[in-house]
Amino acid sequence: MPNTSIFLLCVAVTTFHLTSQAEVSDNALRIRTLHGHGGSIMCLSFAPDGKTLVSASRDNTVRFWDVSTGKCVRALKHHTDQVFGVCYSPDGNLLATASADKRVCLWDAVSLDLLNSYHEHEDVVRCVAFSPDGKTLASCGVDLTVRIWDVETGQQKHVLYGHTQRVQCVAFSIDGEVLASCGDGVRLWDPDKGQAICSLGSSLGHFETLAFAPEGKRIAGSSSAGPLVVWDLEQRTLLKMLDKDNTLEADSVTFSPDGKWLGGGQEQNHPRL
Repeated sequence: MPNTSIFLLCVAVTTFHLTSQAEVSDNALRIRTLHGHGGSIMCLSFAPDGKTLVSASRDNTVRFWDVSTGKCVRALKHHTDQVFGVCYSPDGNLLATASADKRVCLWDAVSLDLLNSYHEHEDVVRCVAFSPDGKTLASCGVDLTVRIWDVETGQQKHVLYGHTQRVQCVAFSIDGEVLASCGDGVRLWDPDKGQAICSLGSSLGHFETLAFAPEGKRIAGSSSAGPLVVWDLEQRTLLKMLDKDNTLEADSVTFSPDGKWLGGGQEQNHPRL
């Protein structure tokens, strides 16, 4: 099938779907539904080569799926509580996981040897993200902190304070110069200096997730107040507030690769564009 892309859908249940969409057709073809977890699936991450998909679940496990066959090829059973976050490093050599057992773990993505385990969070860890160069790892959690780690040394470089509610998500800008976190609003940080840059959207409710646009000039967040919000990063001003009349928060948000579309998934299992 020419010009085919693989997409995925994850909706806080024990199964998820792989979908193929040729170019920009109106109808997407579901390739397969993947079964295996015994708890809600909280996070998904493709390996950089696109051949493996990894999932994190409330069943305390991380599972690895062969995209071509849909089969679970490995299961990582290490965390002692729910696993909320998982991500590959940009080169695909490392894997990071975040868990309710208050730990961030760093793994060899091939052998699954545990390379490091960070215990500094004082409560549930919700999300992990690698910097674009793979040298830095960020994590956030219910302890109201964002933490920045040196991947090579395993040392904690910075602890970022400022959020007054649990921190749900962290993400690096395309150039790695800005780290964003969300909870009570969206906060932007200088990850090298460990300093706050600015705060956005603190009056718009609790934010569940965020995403940088591909060109790096915009950032979007999903608010518990309902709308999807887009800011101009250069001016640090509100650019758009989408779907203002919606009263359901979006639990996920993402830009299309060309930056022209913004998608959000919400509690009633209906994605929005």
